Amino acid sequence: MESSMDAARIMEYLKGKSILITGSTGFLGKILVEKILRVQPRVHKMYLLVRAVDAPSAKQRVQQEVIGTELFGLLRDKYCEGFDLFIQDKIVALAGDIADEDLGLDAPTLHGLAKHMDVIVNVAATTNFYERYDVSLDVNVMGVKHLCQFAKRCANLKLLMHVSTAYVSGDSAEVILENPMKPGESLRDGVRLDIDAELRLVSDAKKDLPTTASGDDGNATERKAMKELGLQRARHFGWSNTYVFTKAMGEMVLEQHRGDGDLPAAAVVIVRPSIITSVRADPLPGWMQGTRTIDTLIIGYAKQSISCFLADLRMVMDVIPGDMVVNAMLAAAAAARSEEQPPQAVSIYQVTSSLRNPATYAVLYRAGSRHFDEHPRVRDNGEVIPNTEMRFFPTIPEFRLYMVLTFKLPLEILHLVNMLLCGLFSKLYNDSNRKYNFVMLLVDVYGPFAFFKGW
Repeated sequence: MESSMDAARIMEYLKGKSILITGSTGFLGKILVEKILRVQPRVHKMYLLVRAVDAPSAKQRVQQEVIGTELFGLLRDKYCEGFDLFIQDKIVALAGDIADEDLGLDAPTLHGLAKHMDVIVNVAATTNFYERYDVSLDVNVMGVKHLCQFAKRCANLKLLMHVSTAYVSGDSAEVILENPMKPGESLRDGVRLDIDAELRLVSDAKKDLPTTASGDDGNATERKAMKELGLQRARHFGWSNTYVFTKAMGEMVLEQHRGDGDLPAAAVVIVRPSIITSVRADPLPGWMQGTRTIDTLIIGYAKQSISCFLADLRMVMDVIPGDMVVNAMLAAAAAARSEEQPPQAVSIYQVTSSLRNPATYAVLYRAGSRHFDEHPRVRDNGEVIPNTEMRFFPTIPEFRLYMVLTFKLPLEILHLVNMLLCGLFSKLYNDSNRKYNFVMLLVDVYGPFAFFKGW
């Protein structure tokens, strides 16, 4: 009864709304667009902001990367020949970029949108843990600023929803409360975070890069420098990687604009999901876009290309299906105006599973092992891939020691032999050493998440 009442409230909330959505070409954005169209076909319009050179290119991109995907199968079956007309009536593709001033839109378009926009949902983000610092700042931080500036111009705006991450609060091994990120605060005592200073730091760092390299070499040098700078700054302020660091800054920007009264009439909602996995129920059970977080482990195990992994099998992994995140977003939107809130209040929802439905790494491993026992994998030549046991390391030092003894020492021997034989094994050594360094980087970046104990 309660769930049907919630569904009715969501449908009523979405009815007749004009909604601006960023990040619609991403995994979560696609699910959101499809869900709204399916549960409330009487939504007025959804404006999808996508990177494109012009309006026709934006329309083509939305068609190919969003509407044209298998995720919209239920809607195609429902409307049959009328599907395209339905989409044309409800979806407007906008060529723009949240990283740009005015969202990359021209003045007439921006003015027209601002006049009748009811809801803004920011799903756009770069989720790479080891992303370039300048790119992460542009999308995850400045993108929020530009959306807030646009929201200020929307006279009838009722809701600004921002999708963040549950890990903005750091690696705390305790109950994590739904508190807003305060501008200037970092996770390290006595260290103040100045976002403007970080932007200047990136600009200065780019200017200080050597100018001798050009072309691909120059791009590679800048890319490496920006990635390392992001990780360095994140850890300086107490965050584990560039992604969660810049998402925390994005929340601070939102809090700053809200506190300054830039969003006087709109409700502000922040949704913080944990690790997002494939669709659980609808519209397409098991659907996933690309390879995300825990899927990397499953695919590696399926191919038997992973012989060991960094995990304590007794620990809980906090994962949440993408459709459940979208359901929570819609419920939060519908509740934003029905609840009694003080003026300028912000509602924060942490969409996680570890407290109510905890699942350990052992559960994942046993489920995967059982599945591949029942459904053996076969190589291209018809050979069955054996289902071998994986070795797990409950601490990072143990894993590092294993990697040094098993891989690094043989690599050093190969390096010595290669020098004695005038570079005969240079390609083998360079490839193997690159793979080793990549694995150790992954451990460095993802390790804190493998042992995250907050809930």
